[in-house]
Amino acid sequence: MLSPSQGEILAGLCHGRAGQRSGWEAFVALFYTLVTMMDPEVVSFTIPTESNKIVFVWNISAEKPEEEIYCSLLKVFSPFGALYSLKLLPNAGVSDPGYYAVIKYYCCRDASRSQAACDRKTLFQDTPLKVRICTKQKGFNYKSLSLNSTKCQDLANHYLGFNGWSKKIIALQNISGLDEEEDEGEPQEDTKLRYLCVLEVVLPGHGIRSRGVGVAEEILMKQKDPAELLMKTGNLQKYAVQKAVSDAFQKILLLIFENGKVAVEYVSPNDDAVDCLTEDELQGLIQVNDFTWTSFNPEGEEEILTELSFHEDTVGF
Repeated sequence: MLSPSQGEILAGLCHGRAGQRSGWEAFVALFYTLVTMMDPEVVSFTIPTESNKIVFVWNISAEKPEEEIYCSLLKVFSPFGALYSLKLLPNAGVSDPGYYAVIKYYCCRDASRSQAACDRKTLFQDTPLKVRICTKQKGFNYKSLSLNSTKCQDLANHYLGFNGWSKKIIALQNISGLDEEEDEGEPQEDTKLRYLCVLEVVLPGHGIRSRGVGVAEEILMKQKDPAELLMKTGNLQKYAVQKAVSDAFQKILLLIFENGKVAVEYVSPNDDAVDCLTEDELQGLIQVNDFTWTSFNPEGEEEILTELSFHEDTVGF
């Protein structure tokens, strides 16, 4: 549906309020913009599992060192869009010496463009590469797993720019023992050290604020080395912050349009109190342990490569 301003522009063009040629050109430009904006691709801050985002490359020669081949592939395929991963693997023992690669994009459009541009091209070697899109993954239903904090920030930098977002720590606190009953009758041989971080990701250009929670913990054997305790405390604090960053990005969706424009949507569960409370209220809840922090899961792992299945009609050796 057209907005009032867009409707007025179109009405003006139709009634000849602009010159005939310039008015038609403006109409075509506006129409193209409206059409391309109607079909955005949604990108979440999760590990991409859709088969149409996976590019399979083979017929890679072994004439160059593996490190050089990897860099060449990265140089060729990264300009088409943000990459989640690029894996270079040796051919099976029964095949000729060489390599194949599995490349994962966040956008299926980027994967499709890379396949169309690179298939049967020599690129960085004398023989042409074969490039296909993985069309199905048979027999496995993958759960969407959160990107880790580094991947989240790389993806945000790619689509929003380095100055398009920021993060702020609201709370970073030791919550060891808050949800545990102390057993006074038995001596404690080890201690559970636990840190909580509440962090806010801000997208000023889109008017969006998203908070995330991260909890990191470690079992410490009874020891009296303060230097080791200090080091482990610092590591746990850092890990809690990283998990909070990832959690905050899980509530943000990127809408990527064909013309390169990016819109942002904020999606949060209705019962998410973290985003609804003020910073002072959050601090109070942390102090009285009024949240179940143990429900925050660690980052997921990458799926197994051998579970991929490529459609027979699109792959031929």
